[in-house]
Amino acid sequence: YSEIIEQIDRDVKRTHPDMHFFCGDSSFAKSNQESLKNILIIFAKLNAGIRYVQGMNEILAPLFFVFRNDPDDKNANFAEADSFFCFMELLSGFRDNFCQKLDNSAVGIQGTLSKLSQLVAKYDGELQRYLEITTEINPQFYAFRWITLLLTQEFNFADTIHIWDTLLSDPDGPQETLLRICCAMLILVRKRLLAGDFTSNLKLLQNYPPTNISHLLYVANKLH
Repeated sequence: YSEIIEQIDRDVKRTHPDMHFFCGDSSFAKSNQESLKNILIIFAKLNAGIRYVQGMNEILAPLFFVFRNDPDDKNANFAEADSFFCFMELLSGFRDNFCQKLDNSAVGIQGTLSKLSQLVAKYDGELQRYLEITTEINPQFYAFRWITLLLTQEFNFADTIHIWDTLLSDPDGPQETLLRICCAMLILVRKRLLAGDFTSNLKLLQNYPPTNISHLLYVANKLH
């Protein structure tokens, strides 16, 4: 496990370097980093089939941030344990995306990307055909990161929390909601995509522009 622990250590140190909560020399930041490391190491030991996959720190960060900032100190003191159990629960719904053996199966990441493609085709066939046939941009070129890291890398931290509020409150679970949000992200920039070529579109989707999150979630909700 030494290699995994080293990888976790490196990734935790790189988690949101712009936020004093996660980074810096303060004892508070260091204590938060230790908590993130503890959670990820224990998760890796309990889930031998997946262990640790780079980027899991990004999924854990919003959970821990919310629990650690609980206005009630009694609750905040248990942020590490609470985050661990929520992280386990959240990943249980997405674990197949992290399992290499399932990558090309219907339940693995390729299956999830295929569902996104079908969703886009259902609500905007013109856009789906233009992206995948005309410009030959397959969902894995941009949506692999969107889906595996639950959009944490596409938006700023506050916007991520806003999106997750919707993602995690869906009684049917977050998977379908995530795909609807991804589909809405494409629809919101459809004009630019339909006017673009392979290079410009890939750049746009890999560096998604700042957007009104409430409107994005509104559009996603309409895709039921």
